[in-house]
Amino acid sequence: MLTKFESKSARVKGLAFHPVRPWICASLHNGVIQLWDYRVGTVIDRFEEHDGPVRGVDFHLHEPLIVTGGDDYKIKVWDYKLRRCLFTLLGHLDYIRTVQFHPNATQFPWILSASDDQTLRLWDFHKRSCLSVLTGHNHYVMCAAFHPSEDLIVSASLDQTVRVWDTTGLRKKQLGGPGGAEPGFPGMTDSNGRGGTSAAAATALNVQAELFGTNDVVVKYVLEGHDRGVNWAAFHPTLPLLASAADDRQVKLWRMSETKAWEVDTLRGHANNVSCCLFHPKQELVVSNSEDRSIRVWDVSKRVGVQTFRREGDRFWILAAHRSQNLLAAGHDSGMIVFKLERERPASANGPGDKLYYVRGRELFCHDYARASGGSSGVDVPIASLRRVGQQAQTDGIGSGPRFLSYNMQNPTEGNILVCSEVDGGCYELITFSLTNAGGSVTDGKRGSCLGPGVFLGRNRFAVLDRHKREIVVKNLNNETTKRVQAPLPNVDCLYDGGASGRIILRADDRAVLFEVQSRRVIGELTAPKIKNVVWSPDGTKVALLCKYGVVIANRQLEQLCSISDTVRIKSGAWDVSPTGGTSSNLFIYTTLHHVKYCLPTGDTGTIRTLDNPIYATRVVKDQLFCLDREARSRVISIDTTEARFKLALANKKYGQVMHMVKHSRLCGRAIVAYLQSKGFPEVALHFVRDPQTRFRLALACGNIEAAMESAFSLEQQQGSDGKSRDVWGELGSEALRQGNHQVVEMSYQRKKDFDRLSFLYMLTGDSEKLRKMLKISNMRNDIMGRYHNGLLLGDAAERVAVLEASGNLPLAYISANLHGLEDVAERIKVAIETQEGSVEGLMDKVPVGTKKGGRLLQPPTPIVRAGNWPTLEIKKTTLEDLSAGDAGDEYEEEEAAPVSADTGAVDTAWDDDFAGDDAGVGASALGAADDDFDMGDDMGWGDDDGLDDLADFGEDAAKAAPVDEMAGLDVISDDAGFQMPPSGRPPAGCWAANSSHAADHMAAGGASSAMQLLHRQIAASDFSTLKGSMLGCYLGSTVSLPGVPGSGSIIVPLMRNDASGHPGNESLPRTSSTMRSLVAGVRQGYRFFQTGKFNDAKNSFAGVMSQIPLTVTDSRSEANEMKEMLEICREYITAIRIKGAMAEAGADPVRSTELSAYFTHCNLQPVHLLLALRSAMGTSFKHKNFIAAASFARRLLELPDMKSERNADLRMKAGKVLQKSEQMARNEHTLNYKEDAAFTIDCKDFVPIYTGEECVKCSYCGSTYKGSSMKGQVCVTDGFCTIGVQTIGLVTGK
Repeated sequence: MLTKFESKSARVKGLAFHPVRPWICASLHNGVIQLWDYRVGTVIDRFEEHDGPVRGVDFHLHEPLIVTGGDDYKIKVWDYKLRRCLFTLLGHLDYIRTVQFHPNATQFPWILSASDDQTLRLWDFHKRSCLSVLTGHNHYVMCAAFHPSEDLIVSASLDQTVRVWDTTGLRKKQLGGPGGAEPGFPGMTDSNGRGGTSAAAATALNVQAELFGTNDVVVKYVLEGHDRGVNWAAFHPTLPLLASAADDRQVKLWRMSETKAWEVDTLRGHANNVSCCLFHPKQELVVSNSEDRSIRVWDVSKRVGVQTFRREGDRFWILAAHRSQNLLAAGHDSGMIVFKLERERPASANGPGDKLYYVRGRELFCHDYARASGGSSGVDVPIASLRRVGQQAQTDGIGSGPRFLSYNMQNPTEGNILVCSEVDGGCYELITFSLTNAGGSVTDGKRGSCLGPGVFLGRNRFAVLDRHKREIVVKNLNNETTKRVQAPLPNVDCLYDGGASGRIILRADDRAVLFEVQSRRVIGELTAPKIKNVVWSPDGTKVALLCKYGVVIANRQLEQLCSISDTVRIKSGAWDVSPTGGTSSNLFIYTTLHHVKYCLPTGDTGTIRTLDNPIYATRVVKDQLFCLDREARSRVISIDTTEARFKLALANKKYGQVMHMVKHSRLCGRAIVAYLQSKGFPEVALHFVRDPQTRFRLALACGNIEAAMESAFSLEQQQGSDGKSRDVWGELGSEALRQGNHQVVEMSYQRKKDFDRLSFLYMLTGDSEKLRKMLKISNMRNDIMGRYHNGLLLGDAAERVAVLEASGNLPLAYISANLHGLEDVAERIKVAIETQEGSVEGLMDKVPVGTKKGGRLLQPPTPIVRAGNWPTLEIKKTTLEDLSAGDAGDEYEEEEAAPVSADTGAVDTAWDDDFAGDDAGVGASALGAADDDFDMGDDMGWGDDDGLDDLADFGEDAAKAAPVDEMAGLDVISDDAGFQMPPSGRPPAGCWAANSSHAADHMAAGGASSAMQLLHRQIAASDFSTLKGSMLGCYLGSTVSLPGVPGSGSIIVPLMRNDASGHPGNESLPRTSSTMRSLVAGVRQGYRFFQTGKFNDAKNSFAGVMSQIPLTVTDSRSEANEMKEMLEICREYITAIRIKGAMAEAGADPVRSTELSAYFTHCNLQPVHLLLALRSAMGTSFKHKNFIAAASFARRLLELPDMKSERNADLRMKAGKVLQKSEQMARNEHTLNYKEDAAFTIDCKDFVPIYTGEECVKCSYCGSTYKGSSMKGQVCVTDGFCTIGVQTIGLVTGK
């Protein structure tokens, strides 16, 4: 059993497959109807209007309808598109067991229902009325079903009978003429729409039909043979057979003729009531399930059990079969499963030349592609009949067919095929035959056990995997074992071809290993989850590993080239073997359930076409895909690989081929355009489209100002001069400004009517004449601010005074006139102010002249150089004039493309002159730069460069230029050279963040967010208030500010730490404010404070060092180790200082103070500081009469090296006396939580020992330890900014 989908829900009582879509409808015992997509595994919809269990469900064949019947006596018809119940059919008086649409529901809109009211009913769901009531059973009717093609109904009842009903009368009545229908049958009309008898007569007949049934449907057979109630009965889809399942634990087969029906056989094996049974739609099998928690498969012809599938804990209730696919579904107590009985993939293997070997049924065939004629893909030649093996040798059992084929490509004299199957755990059969007379002398009978497929290692050797020891067993063609090789991995479960003599690929978990058997060495290894098959390219240079949901392409050393993933299962794949076109061994075609797709070694993928049914690809030649279907019939389907060949040519830099395909192929669509943009070829994409909007975007992307202008003119014509076209000119102006083409900028601003920017542009370029024109335009537009700005930019004081006067700002006008020496104007304005009863007294006092804060003359700078456009970098341009040759040495077969209609958007003519002159230069240089790292000195063999001295002068004439035909003159590609902007550099901050994973470098670049994220991920930092000072120091210390020339801002200069030997360019890294020297100084300062007893100052020093360490970058491994040692020192000293503070608080408690003094001595302190700690602990213990502890401290004190010096003579004497006294007393007054001889760490929160083996959590940064798990997720007490108990990578010290 191959389980395709499994759901968890309430008990499933009814199941139905959608005839086309991958949907299954399940009716549940809790009254819910679920609509599942079993391929994706999701619930599409739920219907919940039934009251109580729903036992029957069915899909309409053509309309979006579902019918359901439940224990509420109701039959409901639903529209799953509208997601609601359309109507309800009432009439049954008890639980409804099954419902079904007629198989030909378009002609007969009937629904059949079976009920516990002992009747069957036929309904017309168009008229929403009951057609017939079928009475005859005298117990619950458990099921009823239409025959797939005949006018028959079968029903099963707990009265131990199966009845077959003939509906011919009802059919004739429905299809008959005006007199065909019985008079007055309720709800019926004839074909002309005329009704029957009167309403009263119709009501009377309806009551009669309800009570006694009608004679439209008659019983044809009553089948008696079961000893208990019958739960299910089903027709064979084509043969006159019936199957029934009953509570007597038996499945019976019945045969029908025109006149009678009789029992054929009884299938015994179930251990409890058999719930359901059906005929397999494609094989001669009966499938049944039972309350004994099993599904059994029976052979109809042999009438024996073939397979049994058991499920623990769940009873089975219902079965359903897909109409066209090999899918079954079973409902049980806790959900349902969708499954296949066996795999449908035919076993096949490619042979030498144009041959394919495959198995159909029990026959091994050779398919010769070279002998194809007409529409066929080739000729089938039978090779041998395969014997049945294993326990099911008497029947064609489920799963007994061959699973794998391997052909010996290394033996040119004869044909060798390994046929492997999964029977009895796995077995193989070696078949040898003559290549000249394939159907003649065949040698078989050489068999053995194996796991998975076998692989040929050489001309006369093959390897299989021992299924018990998982060893690689090498055998000769006489089936004799010659060698056993231990696999390099213990859990190898499959062998695949290694692509060369003596090599195999081993599958182990989610890894593939390339292994050489002779030398027993691993050549390569890569990760590939759930590998299903391996396909080598024809030249043996590449291999495609087909996984369940992806494809991995690698080279012959199993080094990964690319990996792609898909959302649906991969079915098969084949490499292109076309002799021309350059796609052989470079284009991989693979199939999924409903698509044919391609994959290139570069990682590019795409969809080629859809499929109605799954196929298994075997060979690809040009635009033909040779394949096998699920019936193992060879087929050939047409595919269009133009897109794949285009991408491949682009990746291989075969630009001649690219140009040829652009001219002659149907390449269009947003996908191709987006692909070319993403790969850095927008100039090529520019010539795929005619839509002005798209062309405009592409032209801007590749910096082609001329093409962008043409598209902008076209858009302006289409849209008029509204806001959208103005936005287009604004974007064009921005790009032209970036390139320094101020003449195009001028035109764009004129089109956009952006007068302020236009005036500023004229001021920058020194065009005073046009600036005066702008002043006139402002006068005409009555734009006061525009006039003033233009006057200011021109340095025209009189104009500014006039503007101020005209706008009513007379005091400002007077001041301005006075300051600029316009005495006559000032006098006139003074008179005007006094006329309005104003005064000018004191006005000039408000403008101090001659001081720094005073007024000064506003005069624009005088233009020094009035030149054309700003100079741009002259670069080599590539010429593509010889399109037919294209790539030297590349043999490309020109293929005629289908004619392209005008509305496809595809370019069906040659390249235009614009592309040849300017776009080609941009495009080809970009193409060349892709792999040559922007090496501008090498023309890469694409022709010489004719440098242009300057660009065309647009001026005002360009603004009036008429739109040109972008696709005109497409025959000639010139080799004109031009200019292109150099690639823009990267700001230092961008380089710093890209080049380093250290938080200090990100902070120096201004990336506070990314720096905090790095600190959070690396050391679990969560409270950044402690780190604020260090982080700001990094940011401020990475640059220096230099004052600029007067009138300009300061210049920010980045400081770099790796510029000693020259500017590092894009590899630059910033200097940081915190260095190892400052950390060492902080630690030494903490030592001094600790020595002198200034514990708070010492703690602050060590905490400051601890907050600087995450933002300090080291230059070497030794510095990194030194910094980590400093981190441990800070942690130990901060813990010791906190213990010292706790000792002061616990002075009144002799037990706690003694314990704390003991813990104090276990902090990793400097010897001179440890001496102080031991002296304190010895005194405290002796004072509180804990003599055992005092003696241990005295011993440790006397063992210190510093105790031998003269300055510690008094302490040495005192320690000796304490030791002597303590050894005499030899008791502790108190019980202490302290074991001197046991190793422990100190809980940094509660200051208690944590002995080895006790549960604890740690800070991932400083390593502080906390007992238990209560502190997990809280901020560390020692460092104050990291979260406890989070597993991280730890402190990052370098870039």
